[in-house]
Amino acid sequence: MSLLTYTFESQYLNGNTQVSVILPDKPRGISPEAFYCSGKRYKVLWLLHGTCGDNSDWIRRTNIELYAAEKNLAVVMPSALNSNYSNWEDTMLGYHMYDYLTEELMPLIYGWFPVSDRREDNFIAGLSMGGRGTIKYAVNHPRRFAAAAVLSAAPVDLSRMRRGDPNLLLDLDNPRTVTTMKNAGGFDAFVHSNENVWAILDEKARTGELPRLMFACGEEDTVLYGLFLDFQRHAREIGLDAHWYSLPGYRHEWRFWDLGIQEALRFFGLDEEGGSPY
Repeated sequence: MSLLTYTFESQYLNGNTQVSVILPDKPRGISPEAFYCSGKRYKVLWLLHGTCGDNSDWIRRTNIELYAAEKNLAVVMPSALNSNYSNWEDTMLGYHMYDYLTEELMPLIYGWFPVSDRREDNFIAGLSMGGRGTIKYAVNHPRRFAAAAVLSAAPVDLSRMRRGDPNLLLDLDNPRTVTTMKNAGGFDAFVHSNENVWAILDEKARTGELPRLMFACGEEDTVLYGLFLDFQRHAREIGLDAHWYSLPGYRHEWRFWDLGIQEALRFFGLDEEGGSPY
C-alpha cells in the first residue's frame, strides 16, 4: 500500500491540518505506466478517530493498512482534534469540522486522488467520538455513503439527560456536555440540531433513505455498553434494520477496534480483490 500524510491550509478549519491517506499499491508484474495511468477509481473508507486522537491513530494502533490492501481499498483519515465532528463558530477563528469533511475534504480527495465519488463506493466508520461522528454524517448525509460502522458509540435519547446522571454521556453537569450544549446555542437548540441523531433516526428508520448501518461495542465497555443495548432495543422498536456486533471481554480499547474494523469491512461487502503484499 501507499501511505501519504498531507498537510494543507483548510478554509473550513481556518488553519493547517493533516489527513492520512492509504492508497492501493502497484501490483508486481504491472508496469508503472499501465497502473498509474489506468484511470481506475477505488472504493474509499472515511475513517474517523476518537477523543484525543489524530489522523495517525488508526495506522499506528491497528492493521488497517493490511486490511485495506486485502480489499484494494483507499482509506482517508482526517485529523479532527476533540471537535466531536461538529462546527465550533466561537473557537479561535472558527473550527467547522462538521462542514469540513463533506464540503472541503471530500472534494479534495475526489479531485486529487484516484477514488470514486459514487455513493455505492463510499463507506464511513469511526471509534468512540469518531463513532458519534460517523452516525451523524450517515444520517445527515445519507446519499453520500453506502454503509456506516459505528464502533464503541451509540445514539442517546436526549430526553433522558439530567443533572448528576452516573452515565457521563447523559449528565447535564458533565463539562464536555456543557461545552457542547453551549456551542449549539443551548439545550433546545442542540435537541433540534443535526447532533440529535436519535430523533433523526426516528424519522428516517423506515424510509429506506439511510445507508446500511452497523453498531459495535465491547461487552466490558462500562461507559458505552449499556447505551449500546438501550439503542439496540429502540432500533428494533422503530424498525431500524442494523447489524449488531459485540464481543465479551473487550472494553473501550484498540484490541476491540482492530476486530471491529475487520467486521465492518466484512459488513460493507468489499471483495478481497487486492491481496496482501505482506
